[in-house]
Amino acid sequence: MILGNFKVFNTPGRMLGLDWGMRRTGVAVSDETRGFVFARTPIVSKKQDELVADVLNIVNAEKIVGIVIGLPLRMDGTESETTVMVRTFAEKLSGRTDVPIMFIDETLSSATAQEQMGRVRVGDIKEKLDSNAARVILENAIAMMKR
Repeated sequence: MILGNFKVFNTPGRMLGLDWGMRRTGVAVSDETRGFVFARTPIVSKKQDELVADVLNIVNAEKIVGIVIGLPLRMDGTESETTVMVRTFAEKLSGRTDVPIMFIDETLSSATAQEQMGRVRVGDIKEKLDSNAARVILENAIAMMKR
């Protein structure tokens, strides 16, 4: 089920943050209190069905109660082709789980993540940026839920 407004989501427990990408999907998981969010190893992009299966494995292993997916909007707030691909992925995922799925605008999440990572090697940026962006996405969503 895809929720229209994640601010009303109040089920306690771990949450999963995703930064969908054509090459890599960043992954972050909160603790049960949602006080901490941890970047995890990104999922190297595969066919959509394989990506959905990998996400479901994380959902089951981590006992996830809610999924937040970064929604890539243009700077003016309009949707792009990538936005449509993210929504398509979320629909496929929603069809395979009862865990609620929510979207949050991911504008500048990668830039924020890179800034927070500090000075790192170029190879490390490619390896770690997507999951750190997922961490920022999830942290932002949790902060909005707590307001």
